[in-house]
Amino acid sequence: MNLYRLLLERQEAGRPVTVGLIGAGKYGTMFLAQARTTPGLQIVAVADLDASRAARQLASCNWPSEQYAARSCEDAIRTGGTYLTDSADEVIGAGGIEVVIEATGDPRTGIRLALAAIAAGKHVVMVNVEADVVAGPLLARRAKQAGVVYALAYGDQPAIVCEHVDWARACGFRVVAAGKGTRYLPRYHQSTPDTVFDNLPGLIEIEDRSSINPKMFNSFVDGTKSAIEMTAIANATGLKAQPQGLAFPPASRFELADVLRPKAEGGSLAMAGVTECVSSLARDGSAVPHNLAHGTFVVIEAAEDSAYTRECFREYHMLPDSSGRYAALYRPVHFSGLELGISAAWAALLKQPTGAPTCFSADVVATAKRDLKAGETLDGEGGYCVWGRQTPAEVSLSEGYLPLGLAQHVKLTRDVPMGSGLRWDDVAFDADDPVVRLRREMEAAFDPRAA
Repeated sequence: MNLYRLLLERQEAGRPVTVGLIGAGKYGTMFLAQARTTPGLQIVAVADLDASRAARQLASCNWPSEQYAARSCEDAIRTGGTYLTDSADEVIGAGGIEVVIEATGDPRTGIRLALAAIAAGKHVVMVNVEADVVAGPLLARRAKQAGVVYALAYGDQPAIVCEHVDWARACGFRVVAAGKGTRYLPRYHQSTPDTVFDNLPGLIEIEDRSSINPKMFNSFVDGTKSAIEMTAIANATGLKAQPQGLAFPPASRFELADVLRPKAEGGSLAMAGVTECVSSLARDGSAVPHNLAHGTFVVIEAAEDSAYTRECFREYHMLPDSSGRYAALYRPVHFSGLELGISAAWAALLKQPTGAPTCFSADVVATAKRDLKAGETLDGEGGYCVWGRQTPAEVSLSEGYLPLGLAQHVKLTRDVPMGSGLRWDDVAFDADDPVVRLRREMEAAFDPRAA
């Protein structure tokens, strides 16, 4: 509740929080739209593979052209302007930048750039959740060792749900379930970039289809993004993945506590203390009234011997379940990149992350969308071959499952039937690849089976 005051102090002192943004896609552009009007925050540089696209994105959110006419990072810092470049490494290596926001969406790129930023002594805000679920716990540990912050991106649902969980635990409640709403039907697991626009309406309303990457947005539809985000939450909070992964039970915002309680209590959960997503669609495809398609939630439990707390759930209409034992808190929407500045401010001003992985509780496993044949080359998240299933980390390790983030540009060595999880042994991978080696190091360092 002091961020605004602290930002004003930095502005008045002529020392704004200095940020380098890598990736000028939809999320990054949403951030830029608000960064322009945030006091005490300066976007020193924007790096994108196509610097001209970055300029178009800035113009689209009403930045005056003279604001992004700086000729270098140094020039931008001196003049208070913004420098556009196609080199992320140039931004990371520039002096005077406090926070690097990684928003490329590519796991390999994200890991490389995060490591470089940490080595350069810069705080990292990881919009790239795809990278976080491959090696986030190790990246966060290295950041801490270097004296900098590694943070999940506020405005994205994982960081907001982490805030819900922290609130609940700090209030003395037991967390039964935490997660988000989404639009889900079982057939969506077979969605491809060719069919994504048939399934997006009702989830995301995009008028200009040319403004988005169909492959990336398909991951929102086919269940992959939900698995990635719930896994990031699990690894940041210690919550568990359910044995069969996300079930996506339909639920309105007023039914959360009834639906998201253990099966033994009449709910849908395999156990308490897990992540889950609720669907805005019933299984017949009809809309759930008062659904939570863009929202987040936490379901809590009163202590077994606290009848007083349960009575308070009822008295104050805290969305209790039918037994009075459980209650729910929800946020109806998330503002995505429009809220991202909160993470930059927390990192630079408070030296704290807006959520960060601390353990390896869950994983995202590449799962066949169709019958796959030996010799095919996998195309990763949101593509034609695989979708991501959330899986307990100990199961992923014991079964030798292939992380979704590494299921791209690798060739299958044998057939894999639709619905099956892919294993490391199913693909030809380079054991000396730096990202593979980092992933293996993370698995060894955070193996939950060793606990």
